Amino acid sequence: MEKIPLTRAGYTALNDELKTLKSVERPAVIRAIAEAREHGDLSENAEYHAAREKQGFIETRIKELEAIIGRADVFDPEKLSGTIKFGATIKLVDEDTDEEKVYQIVGEPEADIAAGKLNIASPLARALIGKDEGDSVEVRTPGGEKSYEVLSIEYK
Repeated sequence: MEKIPLTRAGYTALNDELKTLKSVERPAVIRAIAEAREHGDLSENAEYHAAREKQGFIETRIKELEAIIGRADVFDPEKLSGTIKFGATIKLVDEDTDEEKVYQIVGEPEADIAAGKLNIASPLARALIGKDEGDSVEVRTPGGEKSYEVLSIEYK
């Protein structure tokens, strides 16, 4: 099985989500199903069907999180330094628009571009790996070619 790279913070967040699902969400939906059953005919009981559907989502997410956590390869970015690698927080400037952006390169399960968490498998992250401050990076994106300059690299 292939290992899944995660930052320490990402691993902790996924583990916390798993604990919440198991200790709070799962028991709550089980109670909701039991209450809905008490209302009688299950074939026309919308509360029962909604609770069962929610239970399916919860159980699927639990299995997904257990698989990710079981295959996690956890990195602590604070112990790294040097050129850009997994866990780095990079400040970039778009060479066309002079717009500055900050991203942290993270594993797929914790990626969230709106929060500045860049998936290690993304074209931009792959182009940045191994680069240093002052380097320029050309990236082919769905929107066309983009050029960025690396302003700073931090491991935090």
